Amino acid sequence: MTNSPTKSAIVTGASGGIGSSIAKRLARDGFSVVVNYAGKPAPAQAVVAEIKASGGQGIAAQADVAKAEDVERLFKESIDAFGRPDVVVHCAGIMPLFPIASGDVAAFDKVIETNLRGTFLVFAQAAQHVLEGGRIMAFSSSVLAKSFPTYGAYIASKAGVEGLVHVLANELRGRNITVNAVAPGQVQTELFLKGKSDARIDELKKMNPLERLGQPEDMANVVSFLAGPEGGWINSQVVRPNGGFVY
Repeated sequence: MTNSPTKSAIVTGASGGIGSSIAKRLARDGFSVVVNYAGKPAPAQAVVAEIKASGGQGIAAQADVAKAEDVERLFKESIDAFGRPDVVVHCAGIMPLFPIASGDVAAFDKVIETNLRGTFLVFAQAAQHVLEGGRIMAFSSSVLAKSFPTYGAYIASKAGVEGLVHVLANELRGRNITVNAVAPGQVQTELFLKGKSDARIDELKKMNPLERLGQPEDMANVVSFLAGPEGGWINSQVVRPNGGFVY
């Protein structure tokens, strides 16, 4: 698999944070990129504008990944614009934190709906439409190893994501399509930093031996490798770019 301007990629949750860095990196790698967003269009349109300003191709496409009809429309719009995708990177997700003892079923259901059901729906469309020799990726998290209090719903959803990755890799046997999970450690994004004090952020930095937070670009580098020709022998794996965060 070689990257060229005729290749295309769909990146969900690409209007900010890790997703936007991935979209811009794949555009630099020669992919035409569908920048998915769920809510406000302006941030996704800004990512597309940056891609085009650098000589790449991209479109913004709205879809709530928890809704089957939205995900179907996302893939249709992508195919209409750029043909069947070579790469699908599923980044969209949410991370509300609350203790299990709260019994907050509504919050739990929302996390599962977005993070796990969303992965199932994106995988279902990707399995139907990704070209032979393509790549499918979903985002998990290195926090699965730690079982931090208040992370129950989030960890449950991401454990399910990793399960889906292994099953889909087997279901796509014979099509030369890889399916992998990327499981970051602490990454400096708005989602991760929200509600954390400077002291807490300093503590989190020291949880890996490099003593820094990961950057969205660090995740984009991993995705670029998995999406490129050198990543073709990596399949059904959970890749953990976390700076040595003990797993």
